[in-house]
Amino acid sequence: MTRFEGQEVVVTAKMDGEQTTMYTDYLHARSIDWSRHPSRSWVANLHAQIGWKIPPGWRICGENLFAKHSIHYQHLPSYFLVFSVWNEQNVCLAWEETVEWAALLDLMTVPVLYAGLWDEQHIRSLYTPRWREDELEGYVVRLAGAFTYSRFRRAVAKFVRADHAQTRTHWWRGQPVVRNELATHTRQM
Repeated sequence: MTRFEGQEVVVTAKMDGEQTTMYTDYLHARSIDWSRHPSRSWVANLHAQIGWKIPPGWRICGENLFAKHSIHYQHLPSYFLVFSVWNEQNVCLAWEETVEWAALLDLMTVPVLYAGLWDEQHIRSLYTPRWREDELEGYVVRLAGAFTYSRFRRAVAKFVRADHAQTRTHWWRGQPVVRNELATHTRQM
């Protein structure tokens, strides 16, 4: 991918969850329509505890990993992992600032697999079917520095394993909620 040539990047684990966005006074999944579902109760409770700390006009984006989708995680550090923070000017903060904001909100970020100058061969070699004790859906490459929303398509790319979706129906419909598991050394909020 020549768009990353010569750029500092961060490569993170692509987590198999429900993309969730938190604002000061609202949260939603990929769609801004937020309907109740047992898999969303934990992240809604988390938002109730920290939402007031999010600056007006900002948003925290991450994966709600409470429920199993195609991967049943058994060693998560948290049920919500941050992958980006956006300010009131619709600018995605640099990764270093994203990590700082996650810490300020007592949140964790998605696991970092690599940070440094773009090296396509090395980054392609990072993919393995497992990361630590859990399966790996794939990885996400993003510029390490800040970028505007209008540059998103040029600043972020993802790789997802072949045949990732292993269910016939959407994980939400017609299936009981199967709770993912936290690593034994983590705490719940």
